[in-house]
Amino acid sequence: MLSKLLTIVKIPELRNKILLTLGLLAVYRMGFSIPLPFIDQAQLAETVNQMTSSDEAGGLGQVMQVVSLFSASSIGNATIFGLGIMPYISASIIFQLLGSVYPPLERLQKEGESGRKKINEYTRYATVVICLGQSFFWILALERGLGAGESIIMADFQGNYYMYLMGTLTMTAGTILLMWIGEQIDAYGIGNGISLLIMAGILASMPQAGWSIIKPAVDNGLTLGTEGGIDKLLLLTITFIFVVVWVIAITQGQRRIPIQSAKHVRGRRVMGGQRQSLPLRVNQAGVMPIIFASSLLMFPFFVFNWLANTFREQDWLVSLSQSFSPGEGFVYNLSYIALIYFFCYFWTAITFNPKDMAENLKDYGSFIPGYRPGGRTAAYLEQVMVRITYVGAAFLAIVAIIPTMVSMSMDINFLVASFYGGTGLLIVVSVALDLVNKIDSHLVMRNYSGLLESEK
Repeated sequence: MLSKLLTIVKIPELRNKILLTLGLLAVYRMGFSIPLPFIDQAQLAETVNQMTSSDEAGGLGQVMQVVSLFSASSIGNATIFGLGIMPYISASIIFQLLGSVYPPLERLQKEGESGRKKINEYTRYATVVICLGQSFFWILALERGLGAGESIIMADFQGNYYMYLMGTLTMTAGTILLMWIGEQIDAYGIGNGISLLIMAGILASMPQAGWSIIKPAVDNGLTLGTEGGIDKLLLLTITFIFVVVWVIAITQGQRRIPIQSAKHVRGRRVMGGQRQSLPLRVNQAGVMPIIFASSLLMFPFFVFNWLANTFREQDWLVSLSQSFSPGEGFVYNLSYIALIYFFCYFWTAITFNPKDMAENLKDYGSFIPGYRPGGRTAAYLEQVMVRITYVGAAFLAIVAIIPTMVSMSMDINFLVASFYGGTGLLIVVSVALDLVNKIDSHLVMRNYSGLLESEK
């Protein structure tokens, strides 16, 4: 492994890509050390800590933790990167959904590279609009103490809407800078920029989450049945190893379709006729369905929470608000699983076109044994993809609800369970595997063995 790492350093192009990626990620992390000047950071940290640890405010606290997990942000600090990358993800979701129901966008998607650039331009504009709204309402929420009491705005700046406007523009500019960093990593670095930002945010919070698990054992010892007991630590370790192995297996899992190339006679030589295989990934959609589902489920919670606070005498609104808080009950988990299935099939339908694949096989003189080229081949590929997508969606759904089961059964903070037992771990492992595969492609192109391959 050491020799392969040295090989990476010796390749100038690959080395420069990795250094550029690391430098941009360092800029991203430094942004969290630049706070907004009119926010009482100590008061904000104390309020957020109470909300995330209090059972009474658990719904809003858990939603804030999920936002922090998926947006590559730190909700406990009002900094220039306070919104993270979530507005860009939200804008991407909107345009992906509109592309399937709005004909002009659908035509743009079919135009190839030029259409994709146009959609990306619209996505950037929508990101700016979403940022302006989210940052302004976030600052107003801070002025009202996040609904928990005393205002978090410093006394000298309370009611100063000029400062609020400057804070709104600053946070908007911060998110746009993060979006630009992600695009620069895509273009000149290595790996998927947005995914790397999310992974970096998760990894930065993992040590704190791990310490919250180990600290009770340090304070109270490894007594069975206690908060930091050896039984709980062993179960968490087994869960961690199981999820990592399972994520790697499903992420790398493929269904290989046998392909036969037609024979061609050139003079006295017979060419072609080789048997190959067409690999179809079991988890074609990656981690995007979980990110999309989690993002959409925040809207009903905030709507019902606002209605419950407005009409306090209506108990059924309070119940609905609690039902849609992360990890709180059957309704949220059922909706979560349903949305994961929907987005798995939706994302697969966008990224995998069986008709185009069947036409490409036909053009190259290849066919699937037992199926005629053209329509029959496309129907078969679509049938296979529907079946394996069902399995991939089931895998994602199980991984997504593991934090809820761990949190409820072992009385562990929901955010900690998300890092070490489910979604956060899934994102980290999936993005890391994608990064390794892209590094391998550079190595193989130069006739070196990949990072995960044995030396020849």
